[in-house]
Amino acid sequence: MTDPRRSPDNAARSDQKIVRIGTRGSPLALVQARQIAASLEVSSGGALRGEIVPFTTSGDQLTTERLINAGGKGLFTRELDTALDRGEVDITVHSLKDVPVLLPDGQIFAAYPQREDPREGFLSPKADRLSDLPPGAKVGTASLRRESQTLALRPDVEIVTFRGNVATRMRKLEEGLADATYLAMAGLTRLGLAHLATPIAADEMLPSAGQGIICVVTRADGRADVREALSLIDHAETRAAATAERACLAALDGSCRTPIAAHLFDRGEAWQLVGEVLALDGRQRWRADGTCRKGASEAQLVALGRAVGADIRTAAGGKLPAFVGDW
Repeated sequence: MTDPRRSPDNAARSDQKIVRIGTRGSPLALVQARQIAASLEVSSGGALRGEIVPFTTSGDQLTTERLINAGGKGLFTRELDTALDRGEVDITVHSLKDVPVLLPDGQIFAAYPQREDPREGFLSPKADRLSDLPPGAKVGTASLRRESQTLALRPDVEIVTFRGNVATRMRKLEEGLADATYLAMAGLTRLGLAHLATPIAADEMLPSAGQGIICVVTRADGRADVREALSLIDHAETRAAATAERACLAALDGSCRTPIAAHLFDRGEAWQLVGEVLALDGRQRWRADGTCRKGASEAQLVALGRAVGADIRTAAGGKLPAFVGDW
């Protein structure tokens, strides 16, 4: 369902061309869209002016149900995809981890601005770390990955379903519906709330593929002036991470039905991609990694992701397909 409102700060000069920016209407999504609008104006030398077009997606209307019970990650992008195809917006802005493995035909990733902190943030009024929670504590999350990773570290805690935007989850925590929860440090940082959480090292709790990355999507046959301006805000190292991590996800048929994590680590002169899949109860974990040189081509990064995914499948010895769902 489209919200026809426009941001009040989007008045354009007569010599500027408008770029209609489709986004979810959540506070975090609007912050991200405004970041892209500001970057576009700078990269175009003032020739372009972003106009925010907020949408309420099917995923935004879920407050208690898991994504796997309602149709998957595409619930956060479907309305935006349709608007882009219909020419109602010129670009769409997403958190990359919410985007399905395959974009709709004719759509492309036009830009990946520099990645924000990809780590998980641990929030609890009772403990500073997961290890400090008492036995039987309730940990709120609706992510299968976070649930499985939590149970792998603390099989004695109870998982309760926790959904909603940052404010909703904070309110639920304050109401005592859980003793602890997780929020991505990237989102908290963009909202100026990073001080509320304790970051968890990425080696300890491997992030979701694409976590901390904003992506800008447009039509392959879209406006040339917009694509040129977007190319100037594209960050090479972030694009490398997005490419390798999503290739690993695709090799594992990744979906919200599967506890999958993948992260490209900067190891100095080389990239190291680490991927893992966990059993739903956290009792089994299959992990693999691979490396490639900095400056590797897109094809080499895709090959790295596929190889790590294939190694995980081999390590699982046929057990993996039992709970990997179709996208």
